[in-house]
Amino acid sequence: MGLGAERVSRRTGGRLVVDGVSLTLGPGETLGLLGPNGAGKSTLLRLLAGVLAPTAGVVTLDGSPLTGMGRRAVARRVATVEQHAHTQTELTVRDVVALGRIPHRRAWSAAPASGGAAVDAALARTGLSDRASQSWHTLSGGERQRTQIARALAQEPRELLLDEPTNHLDVQHQLDLLELVAGLPVTTVVALHDLNLAAMFCDRLLVLRDGRVVAEGSPAAVLTPRLIAEVYGVGAEVSLEHGHPVIRFLRPGAAAPVSAPS
Repeated sequence: MGLGAERVSRRTGGRLVVDGVSLTLGPGETLGLLGPNGAGKSTLLRLLAGVLAPTAGVVTLDGSPLTGMGRRAVARRVATVEQHAHTQTELTVRDVVALGRIPHRRAWSAAPASGGAAVDAALARTGLSDRASQSWHTLSGGERQRTQIARALAQEPRELLLDEPTNHLDVQHQLDLLELVAGLPVTTVVALHDLNLAAMFCDRLLVLRDGRVVAEGSPAAVLTPRLIAEVYGVGAEVSLEHGHPVIRFLRPGAAAPVSAPS
């Protein structure tokens, strides 16, 4: 049954940041979360991860409320990758990836032998095996993001949540990273700002505005000139190439079509 949400809301500082959001996830799919700044994407991801408790509604894992599960139990199933990761400690790439095994260890116990295999597999999956002994502080931004994804994969999750993983990366690293994410054998929810990247790599999209779902469906069904104008306040032309929408934004003042792509 996997991870899901039923009319989930979250109020922070008197403001309703997430407002009655429901979602279901298909096994192995990549769901893109879209919306302008302040739409509630990061808060929804934290609710799905169990880091925040909903003010109303329920997040479920295999049909059971997430709030009734221990943090360690949730972390064995659901892994998260935040926008930024920093440490002052001198760690190698392998050290960072091995942090993903913590939910599987008992208190005060040494790492089990199987943990090393999971770390090796995560490093190989993300193309970091030859960087395992390299210092975290010497990595590029793209390499650090791949390391964080490897750390999440070392948890051996079935669901992976990523918050703006392509921020501050150049185009090549954005494409490489999302190609990696889309090919992972897990169910993925990824918050993105770039609509073209979402169209290229996501199976389904969920668009938020002011904490509410305003559209959900395939990229071709969701990314229309009308929706882009209503949600983002900009004009755009949308065409279909190889079955995926391609968005070309218009300069302010230019006329924008409002019909869906044919």
